[in-house]
Amino acid sequence: MSKSKRDRALADTEARAVAVNLRTSPRKLNLVAASIRGKSAESALAELTFSKRRIAIEVKKALQSAIANAENNHQLDVDRLFVAEAFVGKSFVMKRFRARARGRTGRLLKPWSQLTVVVREREEAA
Repeated sequence: MSKSKRDRALADTEARAVAVNLRTSPRKLNLVAASIRGKSAESALAELTFSKRRIAIEVKKALQSAIANAENNHQLDVDRLFVAEAFVGKSFVMKRFRARARGRTGRLLKPWSQLTVVVREREEAA
């Protein structure tokens, strides 16, 4: 009496990894995600390794997870993988305040983000 099994959202040549609750704003995270979109998995890892941005470490973990999912769960060739999609979403926002002059307060918004990385296997050139 259970629900019928849902179809797989991705194609057979794709694998995905989602990193949730990343402590940075979506705008900053999207700069790093944009730098790896469309690149081969190997060059994307190299770029994230030497990036100066703090959040690049977490993006690299998500990309490594997507590559591992492709290899272990979907039996894809790691050497032919590339970053098909890397998109950013909003998560929750912590609201804090800071004391200001004359008994007033200033709002501090501390946004969190989530990242989805999809890797796809390149078709062989025939």
